[in-house]
Amino acid sequence: MKTDLDKTVDRRGTNSLKWDVGQDELPMWVADMDFCTAPCIVKAVTAKAQSGIFGYEVVPQEWYEAIVRWWKARHSFVIEPNWLCFVTGVVPALTSSVKRLTNVGDNVVTLTPVYDIFFHSIENTGRHTLECPLRYDGAYHIDFALLEEKLSHPQTTLLILCNPHNPVGKVWSAEELFRIGELCAKYGVKVFSDEIHCDLTEPNVEYVPFASVSETCRDISVTAISASKAFSIPGLQSAGVFVPNEQLRNAVVRGLNSDEVAEPNSFACQATVAAFNEGGEWLDEVRAYISDNKKVTSLFLQRRLPQLKLVEQQATYLLWIDCSAVTDDSEALCKHIRATTGLYVSDGAKYRGNGRYFLRINVACPRSTLLDGLERLASGIESFRSI
Repeated sequence: MKTDLDKTVDRRGTNSLKWDVGQDELPMWVADMDFCTAPCIVKAVTAKAQSGIFGYEVVPQEWYEAIVRWWKARHSFVIEPNWLCFVTGVVPALTSSVKRLTNVGDNVVTLTPVYDIFFHSIENTGRHTLECPLRYDGAYHIDFALLEEKLSHPQTTLLILCNPHNPVGKVWSAEELFRIGELCAKYGVKVFSDEIHCDLTEPNVEYVPFASVSETCRDISVTAISASKAFSIPGLQSAGVFVPNEQLRNAVVRGLNSDEVAEPNSFACQATVAAFNEGGEWLDEVRAYISDNKKVTSLFLQRRLPQLKLVEQQATYLLWIDCSAVTDDSEALCKHIRATTGLYVSDGAKYRGNGRYFLRINVACPRSTLLDGLERLASGIESFRSI
């Protein structure tokens, strides 16, 4: 391996959200890697810093070209440059789109359990979350009859899709996406597709862009993309949306500009261009390492914690662990684990759906950190069961 992903970096005292914890605590919660980013990104950011001037920025042509080139080469999908708009993050894009594509009091459908910030973007703007729980039988599936029921509600105007799906790690198939698109079009519902985890699939697994599936899917969708998760640069506040439909695009772009979230900082575009133009080999190494971390975790659970079930997944570095044999109160379990072992993982209940039976654990970290976390997890589970 060309990149030393076993290297540990002390992030305490660096204003890190993830590592703003107690001295003996180990955070494995928020979707933030503990790997240094790709050297090409460090080089690009360093060169910009050495200029010594950090004035207002415009989005360069290279930003559009890098994204178009990456999606064509990696995902076999051609994004037209005029579809694209820079935005400071996927969440700002989502919140702005909710405000522009729906009205106060409308229903916004989500497939749960799902990334909890979706609920904030909906409910903080005066809209209502309409959950469509995924069916669970050891793996997750869409209940299309239930989805149609939710979409057919006269107050439903938007579906927020997570593709690939966080936290369950599901890569939706072209057939599933096609059916979603057809149902949404049938009931006049737009789709906001969060595809931030699309470059973090398992090796040899490919995701399908929602907009690539059909003309219908393309025409009703807003897609959010970013290098931030895959290349460990969320702090640089760089993302984009692409909207093929001109009328829909005009509404979304107008909203992004009105909300003042469409202007880059001094490093955002340079980092993204470097990632998509030069970071492919680094990313493939990281994906392979994360895949091995998942295998290590699976073996550990089989040997030490057979009562827990690791949900099989095809994407993300966020493991979704079924703890239903231990408790139906993930919040209490997480609090106990943190209080007794210092391990800080995500409580599945916050993702709604059947999340109260699950924990979410971030394994994008050096192997030594992972093994420390797994030992703490075992200790916490064992002591919880003895209460």
